[in-house]
Amino acid sequence: LQWSSPPEIIERFKSEEIRLAPPQFYELCRLCNFSSLCELHKFSSDRALEGCECWMPVMLAASDGYIQLLPGDELYPEDPDYTGEKKIVMSTDKKVEDLMKGGSIFHRIVIKNINNLAVYVNIQAKYKHINPLTINSACSDYNSKL
Repeated sequence: LQWSSPPEIIERFKSEEIRLAPPQFYELCRLCNFSSLCELHKFSSDRALEGCECWMPVMLAASDGYIQLLPGDELYPEDPDYTGEKKIVMSTDKKVEDLMKGGSIFHRIVIKNINNLAVYVNIQAKYKHINPLTINSACSDYNSKL
């Protein structure tokens, strides 16, 4: 075990040294908003009483990858299967790129392969939370110092 900053972890993921599940990639992208641990602590203390919500990502299989849809995304179902009992499988013959070009309201994680993830969010986060930085694991465009 070794301490690593969120950008360092994303770099290690990008170079295939480690694996990350999409939810952990999403949260690391959120942590990249903060330049110091002190700044993160202040943010978490300030918003602690605002509330939270339960999310269930919904997988959309495209012809060349997957998209994990999150609440607020224009493709997110009105009645998601929170328990997995319905075994709903969303799929399309469209390519991921076409789904991205044809959309306008995003809260999603695009999965091209196990080491190529991208987070896209352009909705307002609820409960004074902070959205993740839009980071594609194929490139380094973040500047957190955590």
